[in-house]
Amino acid sequence: MNFLIRLLLSALAVVIASYLLPGVEVDGFFAAIIIAVVLSLLNFVVKPILVILTIPLTVVTLGLFLLVINALIILMADSIIPGFYVDGFWWALLFSLVMSLTNALLIDLSGGKEKR
Repeated sequence: MNFLIRLLLSALAVVIASYLLPGVEVDGFFAAIIIAVVLSLLNFVVKPILVILTIPLTVVTLGLFLLVINALIILMADSIIPGFYVDGFWWALLFSLVMSLTNALLIDLSGGKEKR
């Protein structure tokens, strides 16, 4: 049940972030739910591989390269999901930041605690 609530909150964060950013479009709340599922799967499967492969670059940039990895994962989701459009790398990077902040705020307002 907790996973379902987090998934719906992530979908709401996707909708809010797409509303705030003109370079990102989502075709409705159902598409936002699919985006939340695909992003969680990509973060679970692809992100650890990319992090391991780019450890030297991440160390040199003091961890800022992880933002690039997040943007690349969002661009992957853009290529997979037909109802999700991102205009480019910089919009994906900004979408990643806005969505993370919005998701954290929504989880905090709902009374849930993130696992760290």
